[in-house]
Amino acid sequence: MKEPSSLKPSRKQNLLFAVGTDIRANRWGNSGQLLGWHSLRVLSLLLSDALALGVAWQLARFLNKFYSPIPDQLVWWVWLGLPSLFWLFAAVTLLLFTHYGLYGATVRARDYLRAAQLVSCVYFVSLVLAYFYDPKLDAPRSLFFSAWVGSIFLVLITRLGTNGLLARWQGARSPSRVFLITNASRMHRLSKILEQRSHYRVVGAAIVSMANTETIFQQILSAQPDEVFAEDVPDVELASGLYWRLRSANIPLRLLPSSREMLYRRGMPEIVAGLPTLMIETSVFQSVDYRIKRWLDYGLATLTILLLSPVFVGVAISIRINSPGPVFFKQERIGLRGQVFQLWKFRSMTADAPQRQAQLEQHNQSVDGIMFKLQNDPRITPVGRFLRRTSLDELPQLFNVLLGQMSLVGPRPLPLRDVAQFDQWHHIRHQVLPGITGLWQVSGRSDIENFDDAARLDLHYIDNWSLNLDLEILMATLRIVLTGLGAY
Repeated sequence: MKEPSSLKPSRKQNLLFAVGTDIRANRWGNSGQLLGWHSLRVLSLLLSDALALGVAWQLARFLNKFYSPIPDQLVWWVWLGLPSLFWLFAAVTLLLFTHYGLYGATVRARDYLRAAQLVSCVYFVSLVLAYFYDPKLDAPRSLFFSAWVGSIFLVLITRLGTNGLLARWQGARSPSRVFLITNASRMHRLSKILEQRSHYRVVGAAIVSMANTETIFQQILSAQPDEVFAEDVPDVELASGLYWRLRSANIPLRLLPSSREMLYRRGMPEIVAGLPTLMIETSVFQSVDYRIKRWLDYGLATLTILLLSPVFVGVAISIRINSPGPVFFKQERIGLRGQVFQLWKFRSMTADAPQRQAQLEQHNQSVDGIMFKLQNDPRITPVGRFLRRTSLDELPQLFNVLLGQMSLVGPRPLPLRDVAQFDQWHHIRHQVLPGITGLWQVSGRSDIENFDDAARLDLHYIDNWSLNLDLEILMATLRIVLTGLGAY
């Protein structure tokens, strides 16, 4: 079968990759990246973790001196006032942190839980190894437990502080430089999105059909971007050159998965019958994780209702005083498997808001018209504006959670008007319980103008769901609620 011409590398590309080195071999062609933001972040976190572990051990040794000292057989050397046992623990811990991605480019809530787990793992494994080394020789229990607890506590505290300082410094620094590769029809919109919603400045762009040419590669090098942002790059083009050439120049590549097949990208690579495949398996713990999620839904919803009952009363009184009409607003929404249910909210608009929407449709600010968005909606009451800004209007949905109609985290349920305009692939989001908050809300909230962008976030959530991801979304939601970012 004749190879499609669009998949054939050019002669210039063949010459480029025929220079004796494997394309996976890294060349430090962009040394500036070594001293960039990511390197500073890694170094800062590494130093803070090492400092936390050192302080924890010094405190443990201080407390332990009132009991039994470390046996001489376990002290092979002392450096900077700390015994060899500490340096062994610290080295293994920091290596595990590196292996499990705790020095990545972004702050993730699950990293804190993972850090605590890894520190605990190191200490528990050390007990087993110490037993096999010499059952009669063991570090003092007072030292072991105080160092273990102290290490977890101080690592979490120093990481929180370091990430906070880095976030403030990053906000004050100049925007990250990005080179954009996408389709011509998406170029302007994607460039606008990146510059408006993130700390990016587009310094160059190319259409995806030219992404793997020498000319574009030289343009990328000349622009000196902090990273390349690419969308819709064909798999062959990506594998044959773009990724490895950028890697050889030490320039990070960020892919935007925009195809509808992104739902099926998860899996383990395996060779079957001489064919490269992705094996997608269901985790044996997946059903257990989901049960835990539902228990947390019911437990946290009940606890939140009890704790915030005075807030419920205060909001209800404010609504009744501010405008005539009911305290609660209920609307039919589409939930799990397309079932219709009544979603509850505190009323933030005038009582005749549903009837007035038809008159306002011509002012809809949603690009594709699927969702109805109006930043300065005249139907919103003064109290309602405050409720929306603080997300207090969403609190009654906790009762939807207790009724089993919603979860704390999941794709947001939409009105019948919106769902009636869905494309077929949009309905995949109805395969899971809808949520009070979701990846869509913490990744753009009302600033997302195109429903396709929101739907892709929902598909990413479904495809990559885990308890850690739910925790990360809940933490991000609290931050957004406190700042009122993207709410109107």
